[in-house]
Amino acid sequence: MRKKIVAGNWKMNTSIAEGTLLAKQISFLTKELEANVEVIIAPPFTHLAGISSLLKQEASKVSLSAQNCADQLSGAYTGEVSVKMLEDIGCKYVIIGHSERREYYGETNAILLKKIELALSAGLSPIYCVGEKLNEREENRHFEVVAEQIKEVLYMLKGFDMNRVVVAYEPVWAIGTGKTATSDQAEEMHAYIRRVIGNKFPTLADEISILYGGSCKPSNAVELFGKENVDGGLIGGASLSAQDFIAIIKSF
Repeated sequence: MRKKIVAGNWKMNTSIAEGTLLAKQISFLTKELEANVEVIIAPPFTHLAGISSLLKQEASKVSLSAQNCADQLSGAYTGEVSVKMLEDIGCKYVIIGHSERREYYGETNAILLKKIELALSAGLSPIYCVGEKLNEREENRHFEVVAEQIKEVLYMLKGFDMNRVVVAYEPVWAIGTGKTATSDQAEEMHAYIRRVIGNKFPTLADEISILYGGSCKPSNAVELFGKENVDGGLIGGASLSAQDFIAIIKSF
């Protein structure tokens, strides 16, 4: 049975005090959850050490993720954060290939492959993001784009490594725009992603968790999570409210 996952990507939001309070609220509320769902939060780098200590002190069910990592293990790379640093600080996951990293910082599939390989070598599980822009969907190239993102990165992994990867589908046109893919559109792409993965890793395709990452909210989570191939969500804005985030988790 595939793992159900709800991950909160806080992006560049919250002060350390605000983030610590939010983490406390989420940790407290998850203790009451009966659903078999792994809850992940991805605060900014500056918050990770403090929140890691907090989660350990509270024996929390919540797992910690970084939002990004360097494509080098160590060295003269000013401003970068390595996977070993993230592992040392208590992260279990790292988000790699988010559409904002691809769009604003020019991260290519080749760079993302290096990041995933380094993350895996450090014992971290990558949450690898794929997805198409609005013009790519309007040109009916959305399947082609997503397949390329999978083949040029995930196809390069060994099966035992692929088994540790979580995939997140982001319809880029639905992030921060107020638009949301319909549950049928999400299911169509999630099923397609699973088939593409299955072409390379036939024994793993049904085991890989695929998350939906396009403006998932309490109002649409039940419908989205009810689809056969949608195994949870990579949540942006709604993860900055503990109540909204927990409501999404309870949507399973």
